[in-house]
Amino acid sequence: MTAHEERALAGVQSYSRKMLAVYDLWILGVVCPVVWHCSRGTMAAHYARNVGKRHLDIGPGTGYFLRRTRFPVERPEITLVDLNEDVLYTASRRLAKYRPSTFRRDVLRPLGLGDSRFDSVGMNLLLHCLPGDLTEKAVVFDHVLPHLEPGGRVFGSTVLSHGVKHGLLAPKALEALNRDNDMSNAEDSLEQLETALAKRFSEHRITVRGSVALFEAKQA
Repeated sequence: MTAHEERALAGVQSYSRKMLAVYDLWILGVVCPVVWHCSRGTMAAHYARNVGKRHLDIGPGTGYFLRRTRFPVERPEITLVDLNEDVLYTASRRLAKYRPSTFRRDVLRPLGLGDSRFDSVGMNLLLHCLPGDLTEKAVVFDHVLPHLEPGGRVFGSTVLSHGVKHGLLAPKALEALNRDNDMSNAEDSLEQLETALAKRFSEHRITVRGSVALFEAKQA
C-alpha cells in the first residue's frame, strides 16, 4: 500500500458498521450541535436548498440527509461514492427505494465515473476527513468538475480549525481527533476554503455555524 493510500484510508477506517449504527444519534445528534455548534437541522436545510434531480454524494455517511431531503423530482438519480465499503453498504440500504449506484473511490484521485453528469454534488462533513491541508484536499473539487452539468451545484460542510469561532469543547476535540487520525484538519482555515472555491467556481457562498463552514458553489 502506498503512503497516499494509507493516509486516505486513515480517515475512513473508524466508520465501521458498528460506528455507523450510532452515527446519526451520536455524531449528528450530539457532537455536531454540542461540540461544533452546528445542528443536523442546519445541514438538512443546506441539502434541501442545493440537491438536484441527478445527485452525486461523496462521503454519504449513513445516507441520513439524502433519506430525509425533498428532491425536485419523484425519482432522483443518486450516485454514492466513498472509499469505505461499510459506508456504501449502509447508505445504499437506507436509500434502497432510490436504487442508488455505488462506487468505491479515493476522491483524491480522478473519480472514474465515465460520462456521468450530475446536477448536484454533496460533500457533507467530508473535507475534514481527507489527508493534507485544504490546499491539497481541494483537488476533490477538480475531480467533480468534469461530472458537473452547466449550472450544477457543489455543496457541503466541513469542520475548520482556523477562521471560525469555536465553542468551549471544540479545541480539545480537534486536538484529539487529529491525533487519532479521525480527522485531518489541524491546518484547515476559512481563508483556504474561500480561496479553493473562488479559484474553481463562478459563484460560491460560505456560511459559518460554530466550527463548521457550510459551502455551496456553482459554475455559470
